[in-house]
Amino acid sequence: MRNTTRALMSTALVLGAAAGVAAGPAVLPAAATGGSTAASPACPAPSWRGAHAEPALEAALACLPSADATAALVRVGGREGVWRGSSGVHDLESGRPADPAARFRAGSVTKVFTAAVVLQLAREGRVALDRTARSYLPELIPASYGGVTVRQLLNHTHGIPAPDFPGTTVEEWYANRFQRHEPEDMVRSAVSKKREFAPGERQHYLNIGYVVAGLIVERVTGDSYEHQVARRILKPLGLRDTYVPGTDPRIVGPHNHGYQTMTLDDGTTGLRDVSVWGTTDGWAAGDIISTTADLERFTRALFGGRVVRGPLLEEMFTLPKVADLKSGAPAAYSVGLSMKKLGGREVWGKTGGRWGYNAAIASTRDGSRTLVYSVNSTNAKGQDMNEVAQNIMVAAYGRP
Repeated sequence: MRNTTRALMSTALVLGAAAGVAAGPAVLPAAATGGSTAASPACPAPSWRGAHAEPALEAALACLPSADATAALVRVGGREGVWRGSSGVHDLESGRPADPAARFRAGSVTKVFTAAVVLQLAREGRVALDRTARSYLPELIPASYGGVTVRQLLNHTHGIPAPDFPGTTVEEWYANRFQRHEPEDMVRSAVSKKREFAPGERQHYLNIGYVVAGLIVERVTGDSYEHQVARRILKPLGLRDTYVPGTDPRIVGPHNHGYQTMTLDDGTTGLRDVSVWGTTDGWAAGDIISTTADLERFTRALFGGRVVRGPLLEEMFTLPKVADLKSGAPAAYSVGLSMKKLGGREVWGKTGGRWGYNAAIASTRDGSRTLVYSVNSTNAKGQDMNEVAQNIMVAAYGRP
């Protein structure tokens, strides 16, 4: 009954969803990627508008579709100037221009919404950041993880490993794309393993902390995570094109198709349409669907102190004083956000990746320059940052 309620609630929370859904997955040949476009004499230029030209951004969006991406949408705002651009195609079969108002999978940008909900609950005294996760979910979090606090869940210093999922290759993950994953089962899988490190000693960026955080939201409110996000953030900010999809694998409403490079049924390597793909493996860590306009509005409100109010907002701009588990570099993730130094200044934000889609929100701390992008990456969950997305970030803020 509880799982059914969650699914029904998710469906009901599609705010302003337009009629029509994505078509089923289609196999496309590698030649259809437009990878040869960059070598052709005519290199497609992006459509853009703004108070002034942004040559670096125009260059970052030029020549799409390419081997790296089939489309890109960008919005830059703030006191330093407004610029909006789009490039590429809606889908490879029709070759229609990309829809600049399209919805897309925002991936781990979802974590910013989840963190904001938890911080709102902390301000209300319903969640304590220094209280243990086990105290909220005693039947789910074992004693071996009894020292993990809510803050550590949110800043990735908890030491809980990732849960197990079926498959080890993109082809196997694609075959399992409609499998449903319950958050409680993901947590049980994770906490059955040995911890990666003692809570608070290292940082390791993983989804599992936010899955636990989503369950804590449900426990303390007696409500679904999805409804709490809608009630506390989506509706107050008027984010009518943003929703939590629940068990629906489709992107409801207008969207540019996403593609992934993989081995096709005939044994060749090419692009497969992956627009329809379940996101229950991410849930509160990575399933939100949105638009660049909605995410820009959210970013302005968040950095302006209108989503998380008072001193608790500083949690989102405070990096833990620990080292990254893998690289040994200083921690780069705070509660909900991450920080990079670009062009000589701190840029805070969050990137996300779901198959076929990369997304990001970013801003200077004072909100003087904001950035939102969606890139239809052909390897959105690759080890390295998508080249088009990287070029957009550098064009907006400067080099590291």
